[in-house]
Amino acid sequence: MAVDELDTRILRLLLERPRTSVREYARILGIARGTLQARLDRLERDGVITGTGPSLSPAALGHPVLAFVHIEVTQGRLDDVGDALAAVPEIVEAFSIAGGGDLLTRVVARDNAHLEDVIQKVISLPGVVRTRTEVALRERVAYRLLPLVESVGRAARS
Repeated sequence: MAVDELDTRILRLLLERPRTSVREYARILGIARGTLQARLDRLERDGVITGTGPSLSPAALGHPVLAFVHIEVTQGRLDDVGDALAAVPEIVEAFSIAGGGDLLTRVVARDNAHLEDVIQKVISLPGVVRTRTEVALRERVAYRLLPLVESVGRAARS
């Protein structure tokens, strides 16, 4: 799906002002509300816009410890382990990966003891061979997409 310059301007506004109305977005962009709505609908349909909910802070929810847990899985058990991981609330993301291990998870915890409990729960899952944990000390670059959107917009103008 091709994203043009207007699409990138729309995406930039959504990222910079997520709580603004469609009417206000249209006014800022100088386009008709119907045009904006049609663009938003297409961007959602094409999977560019994947959600509109708030971003939440696990730390503010009482889970300030962040770790990345690499999981090695018995051959043929990847789907089973993935399904089991989905039942662990402290696992906020899980990805199949190539390289060292089969799965990479993002895990949050209340403290280091709680992190150990979560890891022990993961280790006990059928199909898990071993884990390797890396604890994050400080976030250096927060999750962001605006620089990517701006890059796509520059490429669309070229």
